[in-house]
Amino acid sequence: MELFFLALLVLIMAGALGSGYPVAFALPGAAIITIGLAAGAGYLFAGSTDAYFHSGGPQQWLSAGVINLRGVYWEVERDTLIAIPLFIFMGIMLQRSKIAEDLLVTMAQLFGPVPGGLGISVVFVGALLAATTGIVGATVVAMGLISLPAMLRNKYSPSLATGTIAASGTLGQIIPPSIVLIILADQLASATDQASSMRKDLYKDATGDVMMPSVLDVASTSAGEMFLGAFVPGIVLVGLYMVYILVFAIIRPSSAPAVPYEGKFDGAFWRKVFLTLVPPLTLIFLVLGSIISGVATVNQAGAIGAAGALVMAGYRLPKAGPTTYYPALLAMGALLLLAFVLANFEMNLKAVDTASDRIGIAIGILGTIMLITALVWSGWRVFKLEDTLQGVMLETAKTTSLVFIILLGAAMLTAAFRAFGGEELVREFLNSLPGGFWSKFIIVMLVIFILGFFLDFIEIAVVVVPIVAPILLADPEANVTAVWLGVMIGLNIQTSFLTPPFGFALFYLRGVAPKAVKTIQMYKGVIAFIGLQLLALVIVAFNPPLVNYLPMRVSLTAETAPPPVNPALQYCIEKYVSEEFDENGDSIRAAIEKAANLDLSYLPESIANDFGRGVSKAGEAMDGMAEIQELQVQLTEAAVDYRPLHRVVRRLQADANRIDVHISELQTRIRRDNGDVAKMEAEVADLKAEKEEILAQIPDTWEETQAVYGKITNADRRSRNLYRRAADQAYEAVSELRAIVAGADALAEFDDDLAEIAAAVPDMTPEQADEQFSALERAIGEVAGARDIRSLLSDARREIDDRSPDHEAAAELVAEAQALLTSEVAWRTRAATELAPALAEYDAAIQTTIGLRKQPRLPKEQALYVASCNAEHRDISLNF
Repeated sequence: MELFFLALLVLIMAGALGSGYPVAFALPGAAIITIGLAAGAGYLFAGSTDAYFHSGGPQQWLSAGVINLRGVYWEVERDTLIAIPLFIFMGIMLQRSKIAEDLLVTMAQLFGPVPGGLGISVVFVGALLAATTGIVGATVVAMGLISLPAMLRNKYSPSLATGTIAASGTLGQIIPPSIVLIILADQLASATDQASSMRKDLYKDATGDVMMPSVLDVASTSAGEMFLGAFVPGIVLVGLYMVYILVFAIIRPSSAPAVPYEGKFDGAFWRKVFLTLVPPLTLIFLVLGSIISGVATVNQAGAIGAAGALVMAGYRLPKAGPTTYYPALLAMGALLLLAFVLANFEMNLKAVDTASDRIGIAIGILGTIMLITALVWSGWRVFKLEDTLQGVMLETAKTTSLVFIILLGAAMLTAAFRAFGGEELVREFLNSLPGGFWSKFIIVMLVIFILGFFLDFIEIAVVVVPIVAPILLADPEANVTAVWLGVMIGLNIQTSFLTPPFGFALFYLRGVAPKAVKTIQMYKGVIAFIGLQLLALVIVAFNPPLVNYLPMRVSLTAETAPPPVNPALQYCIEKYVSEEFDENGDSIRAAIEKAANLDLSYLPESIANDFGRGVSKAGEAMDGMAEIQELQVQLTEAAVDYRPLHRVVRRLQADANRIDVHISELQTRIRRDNGDVAKMEAEVADLKAEKEEILAQIPDTWEETQAVYGKITNADRRSRNLYRRAADQAYEAVSELRAIVAGADALAEFDDDLAEIAAAVPDMTPEQADEQFSALERAIGEVAGARDIRSLLSDARREIDDRSPDHEAAAELVAEAQALLTSEVAWRTRAATELAPALAEYDAAIQTTIGLRKQPRLPKEQALYVASCNAEHRDISLNF
């Protein structure tokens, strides 16, 4: 019966959508009706409303969707959807500003003389509008009204012209900022949580360990990472469009002729190009640049974009006059002023302590007032001109409400789908496919592509992604990143705007195209561009760094970059160190040997011994890396026999586990006396026999082969842990000694303070001791290696602060601290001259290899290497 109600759910949803019923109500309506029917049927025929649900009951599943969506608003980390109304406002405001018209006319004049130039100009403008407005309908309509007549007038093929316009208009779905990417990021955030749980269960079943190493876990994604990940694929798609049009024009010049510009390419023309391109490019730079540079989050970038669009509308909508550009110039001046003070002054109010800092704060306040004035001025203009601001706000509210109602409906539909076991059914189907991850992935992409013929992008994103994404992300064989999967789905969903019969871009273009252009010509025109979108999908599929590299690079080079000891970075860091040892190992060993022969005779014995042990650990680290390299070769060789056997056995065990789940469900129903008990007991017996048959198929060599591979794996894990411990201890020794030697002058400054306290000790009261000693202890404690001096002072303070104060003992301890200070300053001063240069040389030799893990953040060269390394997907299935 569960399958019956699952099919009924899908049929009701499909029927409602096919009849034109609003999607915002079709999705939750199908869920509510189906759950209600299942509960009623269960009550009438089985005596329980829960009878025909996979688990739980109608109350649980009716509320599950609302509860899940509510979590999006109440969880502090889940603020992704806040960006949606901001970017919608930005797009609608720019669309009202008629930026598309100026761009299309100017770019057509610029690219026209090139074969296929008008088509290339449409693609270029489509890319710019995608990065600013991102509104498919408005972009297609604008280009259809302006560019299509010009292209047809200049003998362009109607199919090529309409296909180019329709395809270029859809670029806003993949080129950031994009509402699709924001929605996908939100859906994938939930999917990664589920995938993480699934992968941990898989690890527990395979190894018996409850705790899975964090390096094997599934990493989540964010809207910012989705924007960064989609940037390069979007550019690739634009390039494919342009290359196709150029090649088409060269092969068939009569269908895409060059259109000479009748005017002159003089200063006035280039000034016009400059003034047309600068505003949108500036806005793109502010929005995307702030995200890429790490200056702003996606939500903050959305606010920047909305403010920029308001300023742009403030000078584009009014009639030209002497004060037209004043608000924009005021805003530009304010931004330059704020950039200047941020770069040259301390702008943290809590840290202001000089007159210069106060001047910077004052200038910053002035810049802020200027910016607010520019925004208010622009907003007032837009408000007064035909109530444009009111119209934009109304459209923003409508569109945002539509998106969120669909999200709520989709959450309820997904809950109903799970209520009838749909998610497990999909999981079992995908996991049963031969070919591993890629067969599952291709099936999912094919389903999404086919659904694009009938459903809107939001419906696919919020209905399909929550069901299939956890299954794909949990697979350790491909070990794909969430951002890569999101961009792949985004590229695929983009085709939904072009595929008939419900391709919305075709509808928009049909509404403004001349009657001479036949609908069949439009359909023929988009076929090539659908093919190019699929080609881009294949290119990105086989080149994951196109998506993963930029988010990784931004993350590792930002001020908030994770430290090198982060477990997720260790594989690539050790790969880098291994390559450096292969290339520069002799020079590093020479530096270690030279450090071992340094004269440390005048240093305190404990410090000299610590440094000596550290140098010894550096040698151990190099030997440990050599052992890791050897074990990696052994793992690669052993995997040749182990991998195919592992794949077969894990599939058999997965089949057995699915039977166990079915047996458990049947046994639960037997205990509840829910149905034909005798029949269910017989089915349980058959399932147990089937399970035994499946497990009997496991090859006899499995345990031995697994033990051999496991032994090498454990040795590799142990060697890596030993290497990391030795490398950390090696670098800690030299960094601590350098800090101690560098503190000679700072320590010497406390000589007079100690003398004053020594003189005051005989007559010092407990209150005075607490005040004077504590301050000095804190100050000396900040100097590296002065712990012993601080301890003596602490003991002296306690002697005075005791119930029976002993000023003589305190005086002796202070005198001992003075003697120790004199000794410390003496050897540190000598070491600063004789030893410091050699220590600096040794530090430089091992800093980016042995000492890399102990750096506060990765240096740029190493960060770029690690970003490139982590951008590749790495098979980790043999750990499961």
